[in-house]
Amino acid sequence: MSTRPEANLATDLSGLNCPLPILRTKKALAALESGQLLQVTCTDPATPTDFAAFCKQTGNELVEHWQVETKFLFLIRKR
Repeated sequence: MSTRPEANLATDLSGLNCPLPILRTKKALAALESGQLLQVTCTDPATPTDFAAFCKQTGNELVEHWQVETKFLFLIRKR
């Protein structure tokens, strides 16, 4: 069983729809240093695709993503 790394910052964006989760994530990442981890919680079903594209486009690393009931969780490492 693997253990998830501890996030330096966590933000709950439940209830927000596109494009707000990406915009709020971008703002949260700006507060972190390179290499630090951000955990994001969302409920928008489009976020798995959106976050994969966002990380690819920005060079940040999508370390892990998982789903718990209706929530999508993402662990992103700032480039």
